Order: sequence, then structure tokens, then C-alpha cells
Amino acid sequence: MPDLSCLVLNCTLKPSPADSSAELLGSQVLEAFEELGVAGSMVRVVDHDVRFGVTTDEGDGDQWPTLREKLLAAQILVLVTPIWLGQASSVCKMVLERLDAELGESDDDGRPSMFGKVAGIGVVGNEDGAHHVTADLAQALDDVGFTIPAQATTYWVGEAMQAVDYKDMSPTPEKTAQTTQVLARNATHLARLLAESPYPAG
Repeated sequence: MPDLSCLVLNCTLKPSPADSSAELLGSQVLEAFEELGVAGSMVRVVDHDVRFGVTTDEGDGDQWPTLREKLLAAQILVLVTPIWLGQASSVCKMVLERLDAELGESDDDGRPSMFGKVAGIGVVGNEDGAHHVTADLAQALDDVGFTIPAQATTYWVGEAMQAVDYKDMSPTPEKTAQTTQVLARNATHLARLLAESPYPAG
């Protein structure tokens, strides 16, 4: 059975060490993967000097190449984002723009660089919009070449126009805990299948 690793990109707007609901959900996602024997790490993107652009390296101290190395080394990517005005965070959209560069990258066998990698999604917010954000992210990740497992999203949204955040919820809502487990289980299963039987070379 191949060794697998997972990278969670936390797209909160808040730099460390500020409390973040996205950080909490991302940590729970990693715990679910660890229970399945998948090693993982999380990066709070806003803590890094990631430049706007659509190349693999925008130069002048751009730190996206460092994050990209982590991504290339992992078999599973989970994007975790808060909802703002019904949209994924600007940090998350910047990550998608940087991933656009992968459309021009390929492996040694000519396959797109993200072929064989599995992607999942985590969403937190205080208003409805999780399905909209999931649809946008899934489409973008699929375009780049990631494979999306069944039910690969975990999310929590609070009551509209209220002040309760996911990080304020104790214990973790049962349905969110369940969907986190399903995300990890299905992503791990699919990543193992792709590791053993890669997509055909172009």
C-alpha cells in the first residue's frame, strides 16, 4: 500500500496566530486523515508572501514556489476557505489563480502535473453559500487536473446575520464531523487507487 500525504491550504484572511475557523476545520481534516494513516500538514497561505499572478514563480521573493513544492510532494490537497459575501476568500481565489499555471506543466510522462492528485474542499461561514463555493472550487480544481472523490466537501455555515463562528461551536457539530470523516476516507481511497494505477500518459 503506497504511502500518502495530504496538504491543507488554509485560505483564511487572518495571519497567525489569530484564531481561525478555517484553521480549526483544517486541523480536523488532518486528524481524520491521520486516523487513516495519511501524514499531513497545513499551511496558512496568508502567512506567506504569495504574489498575485498565473505562473509557477512570480519572482522578486514570491513564496508560492515553496508552497508548490509541498503540493507536488503530496498526493491529496484540501482547500479550506471561509465565505465572505457568499464567495470563497480572496486568498483562496489567489491560490486558484496560481494553480492555473499547472495547465502548462507536465510530468516526465507528459501528463498534466496535477493528474493523479486528489482534491477535497472545506468551507466555513456565517451565511449560506457553501454549495456555491464548493461548486466553484470543484470546477477549478478539476480543470487543473485534480481528481475529486465522491462527497469530497466538509462544511459548516451558521445562521444568517448572527455572530457565531465555527470555532465557537463546542462540541463539533455532528454532521460536520461526519462529512469530514467521509472526505478523508474517500480521498484516501481514491489517492491509493491512483497511486497504484495512474492515468495513462498522453
